Amino acid sequence: MGGMNQTPAGERVHIAFFGRRNVGKSSLMNAFTGQDLSVVSPVEGTTTDAVYKAMELWPLGPVVLIDTPGLDDTGELGEKRVQKAKQVMQKADIAIVVAEAASPPQAAERKLILEFERKGIPWLLVYNKEDLARELPAEQKEDLPERGMDDKRTLRVSAKTGFHIRELKERVAALLPGETVEKPLIGDLLSRGDTVVLVVPIDAGAPKGRLILPQQQVIRGVLEAGASALVCRDSELEETLQKLVSPPRLVVTDSQVFDRVGRIVPESVPLTSFSILMARYKGDLAQLAEGAKAVERLGDGDRVLICEGCTHHRQCEDIGTVKIPNLIRRYTGNQQNVCEPEFSFTSGTEFPTDVSSYKLVVHCGGCMLNRREMQYRLERCREQGVPVTNYGVLIARLNGILERAVGIFKSV
Repeated sequence: MGGMNQTPAGERVHIAFFGRRNVGKSSLMNAFTGQDLSVVSPVEGTTTDAVYKAMELWPLGPVVLIDTPGLDDTGELGEKRVQKAKQVMQKADIAIVVAEAASPPQAAERKLILEFERKGIPWLLVYNKEDLARELPAEQKEDLPERGMDDKRTLRVSAKTGFHIRELKERVAALLPGETVEKPLIGDLLSRGDTVVLVVPIDAGAPKGRLILPQQQVIRGVLEAGASALVCRDSELEETLQKLVSPPRLVVTDSQVFDRVGRIVPESVPLTSFSILMARYKGDLAQLAEGAKAVERLGDGDRVLICEGCTHHRQCEDIGTVKIPNLIRRYTGNQQNVCEPEFSFTSGTEFPTDVSSYKLVVHCGGCMLNRREMQYRLERCREQGVPVTNYGVLIARLNGILERAVGIFKSV
């Protein structure tokens, strides 16, 4: 789903197709997009992993469509496929439950709908293969659902003939009438004409030739607020601030240079980080700030889970697998005794449903996750009583400037 000017996946509405094997989920998604994205076959279980497609859907705008494996798959491999499908539920903003128009409603579909109701996920029940249902003898049609578009939550379609595919798109687009208003990333902190200084280190861990996604998004947010973004490295920050006629409204820094930047920026100037902005944008800043306190209680052998929302090539000084663990060791130990917690790591879509054995969960900013999936992960920690924080919040606490770094949000 790449492309420098495309909307990031984490900012798109996620629409997922769920159902039993061989009900035509893949064919329906192909018809929905007008492209042959998913392999289709009369053989059950053809889709073995989730298939993603980014597209524009009016009036929702940029969306991600997801085709999932059948939820009734069997066997050892089948169970793994089912788990992959269930992982998609964590990120689905809209669920399309696919059933067969030529068969009576099944308990599996009713169970799925109850699950989406419980999770607060808007859903639509779609009876596919209407072309086959029309060919059935009259006596076999008696137990079938009502024909046509009987209400706003059910629809009969045919991926093969295109019957009601346009109506399906319209129904899906109408499912999120009030939920597409974006939560502000930085705009509500600014006024027109403000100046914001963004501190972006260029080191071995920085992506070659580009800025990371949170940096790009913050720049866009500053411009949309009618403010000016002034970008510099930490090595030029002091000189940059001296050149300004008046102090900036806000300084936003990469968390990894929080300590250095905190010493340079005057106390009178609000200071925060890209990661803390993401914590508020996608997560729950209060929960993440409270969770950072757990670092004080860590001891030898305590389990700490460090989570990346994306998969990327690990650098020798990778923040998640190297820098964060080293910071925690130094902070919790002393000159004679370095504390040695036990660190575990996950990346991408992998996130354990059971986190109860961990003393602390440390998550990245989640720029590649949509808000629903980030909220799901925080809720798992909350339900199981496990403290959770994110990279920027934790680093600010370890440097003794968390109070300052979240101070600007108290006025919002």
